[in-house]
Amino acid sequence: MNALIMILIAIFVIGLYVTIDFMLGRKQHLKSMYSQKYPVRESNLKIIAHGNELFKELFSDLKNARHNIHIIFYICKNDGFSQEFLSILKEKAQEGIEVRLLLDWVGSIKFKRKTIKELKSFGVQFAFCHKPKLPFFFYSTQVRNHRKITVIDGEIGYMGGYNVGKEYIDLDPKLSPWRDYHLKMTGEGVSDLQMQFLRDWRESYKTNLSQNQIYFPKLEKGSSKHQLFSSEGFLLEETFSDLIKNAKSSITIGSPYFIPSKKVLQYLLEALQRGVNLTVLVPYQSDHILVKEASFCYFRKLIKKGAHVYQYSNGFYHAKVLIIDDFCDLGTANFDKRSFFLNHEINCFIYDTRVVQEVKNIIQEDLMQSQKMRLEDINSPNLFRSFKEKVAGSISFFL
Repeated sequence: MNALIMILIAIFVIGLYVTIDFMLGRKQHLKSMYSQKYPVRESNLKIIAHGNELFKELFSDLKNARHNIHIIFYICKNDGFSQEFLSILKEKAQEGIEVRLLLDWVGSIKFKRKTIKELKSFGVQFAFCHKPKLPFFFYSTQVRNHRKITVIDGEIGYMGGYNVGKEYIDLDPKLSPWRDYHLKMTGEGVSDLQMQFLRDWRESYKTNLSQNQIYFPKLEKGSSKHQLFSSEGFLLEETFSDLIKNAKSSITIGSPYFIPSKKVLQYLLEALQRGVNLTVLVPYQSDHILVKEASFCYFRKLIKKGAHVYQYSNGFYHAKVLIIDDFCDLGTANFDKRSFFLNHEINCFIYDTRVVQEVKNIIQEDLMQSQKMRLEDINSPNLFRSFKEKVAGSISFFL
């Protein structure tokens, strides 16, 4: 009995500590929160929806780098494919090219110290961002840099949903084929990707390079109007809310995780009430525990009001996209509370109707390989699913 009491006390104390830590950490975060909406630019944009195609082109561009390579990924694995990526960086550093690699500490927590030491020995400048720190240790583990940015010579940029690992090129049998959307950019908008990288680098590496013009070559305008938007929690919810409120005919959401805030959910319901067509595309198969069950309570409400919810069944769907009428947002932010309130994200607002139509066509292909969700599918009696939904609902902020 004494042992049980001690365990219960320990659980209570830990729970109290985590709650206080999170509340105070959140309060401090809100004071220092930073968001940047860059100017409307004109660049050439290319949507890439297959991992093999993306990395073939990316690796080619990396090998042709002449001056500098700047990269942020949320995840970089230790598998053979990741080693191929790292080998390119080491080779370029040995050639005298400036190479900087920034990884999120939690996302790449399995990234080996031996690998880091080897990178540095070849001349690659490496840093982890968002390392846990006091006084709000737990909260700091939850705020992560979820951006994926590559800038080569200040002239070629990449951003989107892909990380580095074998699953992203369809070599993980459990999650293959992997479906994602990434954006390649050339033209004046690359300077904004470069600036965002250098801001993140300064925060982690404590070196300010943003005034060095070598990283900002003169760039020509491209053919597509767009705007980069970087966020650090909260402001993403406001931005998506404003976009949804102004929807006139259609809203399409693609995301691996669908856990919206109360405010965003309410605006989606209001959009349905005024006759806006709402389509949501999520994966049938989940890559994380409970995230699928966490979405069911929202889908019930939306489907009842006429929304169309589809589950992608040809592999795993990981893309992050929001299309409202003839506007498209494509980037790193999931449609969930973690991206809304915690993560550091970067998204691209696309105003070129030609490019938006191209994204619509890709999504239409994915919808044809999806199953439509019915209310009876998620309302049928299932005690185990109901239990998981309850648990997921209580921790949905952190999923």
